[in-house]
Amino acid sequence: MPTSTRSLPVLLDCDPGIDDAFALAYLACRDDVETVGVVTTAGNVGQDDVLRNALGLTDLLGIDAPVARGADVPLAEPFKTAEETHGPHGLGHAVLGECGRRPDSRSGAQLWVDLAHRYPGELVGIVTGPLTNLALALREEPELPRLLRGLHVMGGAINHRGNTGPTSEWNIAVDPEAGHEVFEAWGKASRRVVLGALQATEVIRLDDEHLHAVENLGDHPVIAVLSDALRFYFQFHQADGLGWCAYLHDPLVVANAVTGRFASTRPLAVDVELAGTLTRGQTVGDELGRWGKEPNVDLLCDVDAEGFIEHLLTTLRTGLS
Repeated sequence: MPTSTRSLPVLLDCDPGIDDAFALAYLACRDDVETVGVVTTAGNVGQDDVLRNALGLTDLLGIDAPVARGADVPLAEPFKTAEETHGPHGLGHAVLGECGRRPDSRSGAQLWVDLAHRYPGELVGIVTGPLTNLALALREEPELPRLLRGLHVMGGAINHRGNTGPTSEWNIAVDPEAGHEVFEAWGKASRRVVLGALQATEVIRLDDEHLHAVENLGDHPVIAVLSDALRFYFQFHQADGLGWCAYLHDPLVVANAVTGRFASTRPLAVDVELAGTLTRGQTVGDELGRWGKEPNVDLLCDVDAEGFIEHLLTTLRTGLS
């Protein structure tokens, strides 16, 4: 996809993943954005699969950026994956063909650091998987919160039921220590993470009309991948008792990161519970100011779901034509 020197540089750290695949496609379809790096984190499925998916998708989408293999396991939490949600290899029913791309020689954490120094004050970091790579990068370069133009994260559930444990969301629950380290670092730097938690992203609910719209976006080869993946996602949500639908979490956070649209934000001090027997991995928001800490998060709220879904489909249709 065409870019220009005036394009917004973006690094996407992801674990594709069905909704991550839509996020990558969305970025590829915007000529005002340059995806300058992709990092993979084991999460929705194992590292070998998420890396293979990222390489294959960027190849299909024409994203000419380094793709780095990130962490294989969380910092401390026993590793878990979600094949029942995303399919045995992460893209539902979709099967990617052979890809000639090879991963970058750098680790995911090193790519974070290198790109932050290459684009100081310009790089927008977006994380749609566990925060493991970014936590490791912070250990190497504590100045990352000041080097990045902004950090946008899909994760957590603030005063909302979880989708992993009763109160925990998947991306944070996979690596609670990493989440804690990232939120803590941004707080110490007096910066805020833009956080798309479940109460915002679950507003993006696709129905059968939207599934058919995706299937009819055009003839680009990635459309068949997205359609087959999305159909599996619908089947999972129906089996999970949520009806014939799909929550498309990641693209909302990505679109908000590059447009500033489709949601408002409110400031909040947020941390991750690490010790709770029943609540480990929960993102806790200090609504009453009991901690005496300045907000370290701008929490997405008041989501324009209809406007976003129309924008997503239009962007994909135009960019993939």
